[in-house]
Amino acid sequence: MALTIYGDRISGNCLKVKWTAEKLGIPYVWRETNVLDGETRTTGFLALNPAGQVPIVILEDGRALAQSNAIMVHLAEGSALIPADSYERAKMYEWLFWEQYSHEPYVAVARFQMAYLGKPRHELDAKLFERGGAALQRLEDGLEETAFLVGDRISLADVALVAYTRVAHEGGFSLTDYPRVVAWIARVEAELGIA
Repeated sequence: MALTIYGDRISGNCLKVKWTAEKLGIPYVWRETNVLDGETRTTGFLALNPAGQVPIVILEDGRALAQSNAIMVHLAEGSALIPADSYERAKMYEWLFWEQYSHEPYVAVARFQMAYLGKPRHELDAKLFERGGAALQRLEDGLEETAFLVGDRISLADVALVAYTRVAHEGGFSLTDYPRVVAWIARVEAELGIA
């Protein structure tokens, strides 16, 4: 029995789970779950995840697991995507926590509002762009000395952060001021086999 991933292909949070499974060669069944059509609010879906969010995975033993970064960590346990060195592993977690608190709420939210809800930039809170820009600068600074966010090899930190960074332009962010980020996106996409 394969892993089942409930996800929406417009969601970077869902795609990063998919990419992790693919990078690790974990077989899965994808169940497209359209957020815009309210599929995460149905009785059947809420029975799987009372929070009404994707992604959620149903493990081979039938247990459910939600929250993209928790799912990725579970899937990658014991793999090279989680650094063996305790300090580097902690740095990976630092980036994962930061991604959900200081990157995704701005870059991803601006993208969703503009690309999927059709709102023009001037109707959105200016703080989305201020804080999203600060997040992109933090990535730029974090890549000053290394090819990836935690050293010279890909980790879950890169998978998590590339998901929305690579489509930041859809949320009104220009990456031209972040050349290290642009080069890093290309490296991570190559490692994951995505384009």
